[in-house]
Order: sequence, then C-alpha cells, then structure tokens
Amino acid sequence: MTTKQDDAKLLDFVRQKLNSFVKWDLVRFFHDNPFAADTADNIARYTGREPYLVRNDLGALTVDGIVQVSTIAERQVYRLGKDPDVRELIHSFVIACDDSKFRERAIQEVIEGLE
Repeated sequence: MTTKQDDAKLLDFVRQKLNSFVKWDLVRFFHDNPFAADTADNIARYTGREPYLVRNDLGALTVDGIVQVSTIAERQVYRLGKDPDVRELIHSFVIACDDSKFRERAIQEVIEGLE
C-alpha cells in the first residue's frame, strides 16, 4: 500500500512522463522485461500497439531518460534506462497499479492530459 505522498509522486510521474496509454504499456513492458533490447516494431508487436505510436512514444521516453536507444546494425534498439532511481519509480508505479483506486486515479490523469 502506498502513502498519499507516494501516490502524489507517482501521479506526477504519470502526468509528466506516462501521459499516454502507449507510454504506460511501454513502461510496463520494460518493467516486466528489464533485460529486453529490441526495435520499436518488435516492441509494438509484443505490446499490441501500432508501430508508429510506439516509435513516437519510445522517442519521448528516451528524451525523458526512461528508455535508452542505441544503434545496432543500422537499427535503433531500445532498452530500459539504467538509472536506479527511475527503475525504482517504475517498479513503484507498477506495484501501485495493483491497487484499483490508484489505477483509476492514474487512468483519469492520462485521460485528462489527453483532453
């Protein structure tokens, strides 16, 4: 169970960094597969999202320091960033989403950000 202060920090993370459901899915993918390193098209296939949306949001997550990108054999390959604070924040977010009340508030944050 998270505290109100933890919830506020996590909801700020949602507002600032996970402001789309595609980003949410990507962060969840990398949390569940912390050693994954793959192309945007393959990650799109794994997450069931449109490749162009995944490419755009991976770019944003890279700028935000959540994901790293490197070029291997002329292809951009994405992986979870190595910053331990970011990894802990992601882990806390995923665990908090197990609580339906927190998840509802986080979903509402994303929806309000899309309007």
